[in-house]
Amino acid sequence: MTQRARPLSPHLQVYRFQWPMLLSITHRFTGVGLAGGAIVLVWWLIALAIGPEYFAYTQALLGSWVGRLLLLGWTWATFYHLCNGIRHLCWDGGWGFELPTARATGLLVAVMSVVLTLAAWLIAYAVRGG
Repeated sequence: MTQRARPLSPHLQVYRFQWPMLLSITHRFTGVGLAGGAIVLVWWLIALAIGPEYFAYTQALLGSWVGRLLLLGWTWATFYHLCNGIRHLCWDGGWGFELPTARATGLLVAVMSVVLTLAAWLIAYAVRGG
């Protein structure tokens, strides 16, 4: 029996890059990042339980510029994933599939994730006292 040549599945080279594609990929990456952030949170809690010396060491690492940059990224990933999750919940209810609505909600997700991140960090600095 001879085998027919079957078409290959479409790949990224076939598709034109679009906004929903970027939002979907970013949603997946932020989910992975949040899992990594959860590991950092558990490490921080363990350091708190171990004692003041190790907790101070952990706080110093997270308070460094690299640690703060990671925390900023984690904060943004949290808000992005939350906002996009709400968008997906609306889709599960059958709302928002029209192209103009999908584009508008995608832009809203991107903007709100940045706004909420900045608001959270500004509030944290205001409460902390700078």
